Amino acid sequence: MLAFNERCAYSVAGYNVAVVGAGAVGEEMIKVLRQRSFPIANLKVLARTARRQVLDGREFDIVPTTEDAFDGTDIAFFAGTEGEKGASQLYGWEAVARGAVVIDNGDDFRMDPRVPLVVPEVNPDHLDKHQGLISNPNCSTIQMVVALAPLHRKAKMKRVVVSTYQSVSGSGSAAIRELQEQITAAASGEELEIREYPYQILCNVIPHISKLRDEFPGYYGEEIKMIKETRKMFDCPDLAVSATCVRVPVIRGHSEAINVQFENPITADEAREILAAAPGIEVIDDPANARYPMPLFADGKDATYVGRIRQDPCWPNTIDMWVVSDNIRKGAALNAVQIAECMIERGLIKRR
Repeated sequence: MLAFNERCAYSVAGYNVAVVGAGAVGEEMIKVLRQRSFPIANLKVLARTARRQVLDGREFDIVPTTEDAFDGTDIAFFAGTEGEKGASQLYGWEAVARGAVVIDNGDDFRMDPRVPLVVPEVNPDHLDKHQGLISNPNCSTIQMVVALAPLHRKAKMKRVVVSTYQSVSGSGSAAIRELQEQITAAASGEELEIREYPYQILCNVIPHISKLRDEFPGYYGEEIKMIKETRKMFDCPDLAVSATCVRVPVIRGHSEAINVQFENPITADEAREILAAAPGIEVIDDPANARYPMPLFADGKDATYVGRIRQDPCWPNTIDMWVVSDNIRKGAALNAVQIAECMIERGLIKRR
């Protein structure tokens, strides 16, 4: 266990925090906690096996994930999945029973009616009804709803059509290594090894993320997540949403082309002004001078970037826009930490 008040200058009067998962998202959570000076008394990292591991430049004694490991924990961040089931499915509610508030980046409980699904810029009021466990939405959903929320408040959404261009980091560290290895192999004229995807990802795009599901015939799981999660967060169970999710050969950062129709009139200029004033958003919208969001510039940044804001010429009250964000940061680690910060501000988390 690392005492942050001793080595990272946090206040002694902080929270006992656990991060479950020592992969890319878990490490990013630790980084975000440090960078935002989150009030931590003690921090421990849990995973499947005990080991010493360097995360965010610091060496941690990793603790095996057991039910007893959550004793005395105020806030538990679940970074993703461990083993065949999500770690939160195995330990989430037990951690709650032992007094922790659980913020889960996995998808085990996102559609559970007991569990708020929250992006703080979008629906912080959903936290007030929490029962101890809160879910992070899917990374591609998070950046989309950050951009949609301020426009929805102005003109009320009627229909959303989104196409995503998702980086390989969304599949985990093994997929990052595979793309890097394919780049090296192609440069050397060697055969490309394919493990993580059904086809090579180098010089390719793959319109296939997750598995096909019967409830939405022809739609893969990632697309269904965007549909159902968006409806839940906006309290719009009948909102028309359609998604096509595509994996692209980018290391980090997701991009999305969004077409959104509103019930009430809204112009591109109004949308641009609203988005520029919205929290968590940075507008980069000067296409005449080739200024627009790209994952290259979003890497490691907190903001959700919006550009190419324009009026759809075919449908009334309809806006097109291009949205980019770091899927590991705002799409996972940062949003989880922001949920905890929001809960503290609202008096929803108590210290031991």
